[in-house]
Amino acid sequence: MRIAFLIDPPESFKIYKDSTYAMMREAAGRGHELHILQQEELAWRSGNVSAATQRLHLTGDTGVWFRLDTAQTTALKDFDAVLMRKDPPFDMEYVYSTYLLELAQKEGACVFNDPRAIRDCNEKMTIARFPQFTAPTLVTRNAGLIHGFLAEHGDIILKPLDGMGGSSVFRVQGGDPNLNVIIETLTQFGARTIMAQRYIPEITAGDKRVLLIGGKPVPYALARIPKPGETRGNLAAGGTGVARELTANDRLIAETLAPQLSAQGLLLVGLDVIGNFLTEVNVTSPTCFQEITEQTGFNVAGMMIDALEHATGHR
Repeated sequence: MRIAFLIDPPESFKIYKDSTYAMMREAAGRGHELHILQQEELAWRSGNVSAATQRLHLTGDTGVWFRLDTAQTTALKDFDAVLMRKDPPFDMEYVYSTYLLELAQKEGACVFNDPRAIRDCNEKMTIARFPQFTAPTLVTRNAGLIHGFLAEHGDIILKPLDGMGGSSVFRVQGGDPNLNVIIETLTQFGARTIMAQRYIPEITAGDKRVLLIGGKPVPYALARIPKPGETRGNLAAGGTGVARELTANDRLIAETLAPQLSAQGLLLVGLDVIGNFLTEVNVTSPTCFQEITEQTGFNVAGMMIDALEHATGHR
């Protein structure tokens, strides 16, 4: 198979933990060709979506881990699979990329995750489709509603709908003297919609990343445990990742969501679960492959490439 990865610059990868690198290593080990492109290389002209792509070779050297061939303009439909692995922020350039990828699909390209599904499944808002698994949640830009939500629950989390890695996430309790400025900052004085959730104390035991691949859950989650004095478990915010078997509740959530999300063309999804509650549905560039594999021996990247081969008919 010829697989094109739409990625951030490869020199920015931390290959000891990068999930895209794990996919590349697994795919190359099976004899698949690796190609890369970046967002700014995408173009549509005369009814065809193409990009300046480069074949990527893994060197096996942890210092200089890749070698690239000369760039060639290639129609995306000429690859067997195109994997959208660009990290957020999910800004308008990201949206424009999904438009281009959707056009490529109509020309015959196999794109994962499905670009329309990426647009439709906001990583914060998608939990509203599954209220049976969510903690009390409010989505609004109205300061009065947020004040009322805090008065009702006493201890809440406020976060933007387009954040990543735990950025701009605030825990607020009744009587916090900074409440108004936090609301003003996050909502940009009522111009931007945000999410409020009741604080879930089980965060101290970890914010679990549950992976769905090809409509099936990986049997282990990565519990991202906050560092002392921190509310956020995100690894980017200093959390520590500990792999654990899925609990019965984790599996119930995963097995309920998996078929519905898979039917939308979402080959890879990362669910965030705190305690018994679903808090986010990550569809842009889910991670945690290497941490789970290193701690459990379960080959997450192998499951991913199995699913990709199956989805493209190359088994």
